[in-house]
Amino acid sequence: MSLKFGRPNVAIPGPSILPDRVLAAMQRPSPNIYEGELVDIANSLYPDLKSVARTAGEVAVYIANGHGAWEAAIANTLSPGDRIIALNCGFFGRRWGATASRMGIEAETIDAGMTRSTDPDLLRRRLRDDRRNEIKAVLATQTDTASSARNDICALRQAINDEGHDALLMVDSIASLGCEPLEMDAWGIDVMVAGSQKGLMTPPGLAFVFFGERARLARDSVRQVSYYWDWVPRTEPEYFYNLFGGTAPTHHVFALREALDMLVHEEGIKAAWMRHDRLAQAVWAAVERWSVDGPLRLNIPDPNMRSRAVTTIRTNGRDSITNDAGDRIRAWCEKQAGVTLGIGLGFPPESAGSAFRIGHMGHLNIPMIMGTLGSIDAALKALAIPHGRGALDAAAEVVSSDDRDCAAE
Repeated sequence: MSLKFGRPNVAIPGPSILPDRVLAAMQRPSPNIYEGELVDIANSLYPDLKSVARTAGEVAVYIANGHGAWEAAIANTLSPGDRIIALNCGFFGRRWGATASRMGIEAETIDAGMTRSTDPDLLRRRLRDDRRNEIKAVLATQTDTASSARNDICALRQAINDEGHDALLMVDSIASLGCEPLEMDAWGIDVMVAGSQKGLMTPPGLAFVFFGERARLARDSVRQVSYYWDWVPRTEPEYFYNLFGGTAPTHHVFALREALDMLVHEEGIKAAWMRHDRLAQAVWAAVERWSVDGPLRLNIPDPNMRSRAVTTIRTNGRDSITNDAGDRIRAWCEKQAGVTLGIGLGFPPESAGSAFRIGHMGHLNIPMIMGTLGSIDAALKALAIPHGRGALDAAAEVVSSDDRDCAAE
């Protein structure tokens, strides 16, 4: 017998759960794509997107996923033969660097491994050796959704500044935008990329590239930019039709408008950051209790290096009980409880089955996160996987604590 026959809970690190209001906003006929309501709604998105990113710079919107945003950021700022550093603390930093390599960029990787964020001192020392300022950009992810490591973007910017280096700082905020503190202008981010399907609570299909003045000037020296990825026609459109490089993503526009109403105008971005922080800490508290008497461990030991949007959990994978425990927990939760968890990603094939991920981003509240944790707790019992007790009590203590500090500023 399965108990999953209710409303399913997709607790993966993106695409995140779509609010009913966002789904409802999309249920309408195709609009006029040349004038009228669609034009007004689309133009209204840009101030709110900038407020979420905390920037007075520009934002170009593409019909693409996050990989498209990576390519657009590179295409507008770099030319074949340029050199960059890609910071990797899991999986996606390496992939962004590989994208640059395929575009003719010489990409060097500083790899922090899978259990910590990037050490700014490593970047500082590498830039110190670049006396000719040949490195044109530093690529970093704020949150790596494979490892669940969170980079200290301020510290990375400071490392660049300390060496008096001219490199652009380019940040992947695909998993973090709307979920945890991010201050594009105040932190000195030159280019920032994001997608619609995580903290922005909109279906996959929209990619965003935010850029400031230094990046705009870099665009002027790029030798060639393809018509589609060029951000100039999108930020300085002669016609509305050019805003999205062709036909507008009509129903994504309606969905994003509703999602930004919820995030920016109703909850407030700072309150959303606090909500994500509280729910993330509830997850960590539960895992720490499970780890007292069993193989489960938080993949990122240092709380200061953990994402507020996703948590990666390991089961060590050292024996027949634990080397596929992550896969077995995921399978039980999906088939018996109706909860979908994220797969282990970025680990060696022989140990990937020992990991799973909980996405806690976007449209999320206490019963949703407690339901996910309760389902995992039940899976551990059903599968006879050793674990410490009191995980749900620990999570409940976190979410029930004094919430006066969660008020929007």
